[in-house]
Amino acid sequence: MDNWDKQQVTISATGKQRLDRALVEGFPDFSRSRLQKLIEQGNVQVNGIISKDKKQLVQAKDEIVLWIPPPQPLDVQPESIPLDILYEDEHLIIVNKPAGLVVHPAPGNETGTLVNALLAHCENLAGIGGIERPGIVHRLDKDTSGAIVVAKNDFSHQHLQKQIQDKTAKREYLGLVYGVPKGENGSIDLPIGRHPVDRKKMAVVERGGRNAITHWQLQERLGNYSLLAFQLETGRTHQIRVHCAAIGHPIVGDPVYSTAHSLGVNLSGQVLHARRLVLTHPVTGETLSAIAPLPTDFTKLITVLKHRNM
Repeated sequence: MDNWDKQQVTISATGKQRLDRALVEGFPDFSRSRLQKLIEQGNVQVNGIISKDKKQLVQAKDEIVLWIPPPQPLDVQPESIPLDILYEDEHLIIVNKPAGLVVHPAPGNETGTLVNALLAHCENLAGIGGIERPGIVHRLDKDTSGAIVVAKNDFSHQHLQKQIQDKTAKREYLGLVYGVPKGENGSIDLPIGRHPVDRKKMAVVERGGRNAITHWQLQERLGNYSLLAFQLETGRTHQIRVHCAAIGHPIVGDPVYSTAHSLGVNLSGQVLHARRLVLTHPVTGETLSAIAPLPTDFTKLITVLKHRNM
């Protein structure tokens, strides 16, 4: 640990609190997720003793030492991939991600991702918020299009992630589902976890799942299809897709949670689009509202369905 960065803080707040929360207060330049990872890796000491329990309770006068490993080289290469930029300044960038584009590198998708494109477009992005997903605040599924925000520095990354966690940032989606839900609007409150059999899928589960809430509002009926607007209260993996399938109205074109039907239109992914992203700028405090135009195949499909039902 000779070349590691050692930082120390003494708890001053009264009462007991979780170790990860105390670290967020003591080291505001780091995101909570990054601090939790450092705890899990054994890089945090409480009163001279290593702690790997993020839920450990600490109190006033406890001394916490944080050992920060030196930056590791980012094994992701910049690639000149066109970006549809909705907003950009020196602190963040909001992009309209096309369907089919993976957000960050992973086994089987090491190149051609949004991160590869961002590294070529933004200076000094590598390492922001962690090496594996530099700058990424939240994610969109590969086959979901729409607005996604990326931070350009650690302060913005932490601030934006907190908005997502505190539900002060609003993420609005537009999707086409099979069938016609009852009523004009509603909420789906069903816990989501790993599928008990197919571990690559998510599912509504009775045990071990995390709470998940999706609000929906009917925009238009199109024969045996419905155009719905969604707003997320939580952000679980595949949340809208899993919830829609669970109530019997899966997203059209979803290769995992619905059965394929011929619609006469070639789709680049499921017909689900992150249409609007509203957040508070981490530095200026102003409200940013980014609206991502619908993909061509989405609008074409809507037009086809309208003509069928004239």
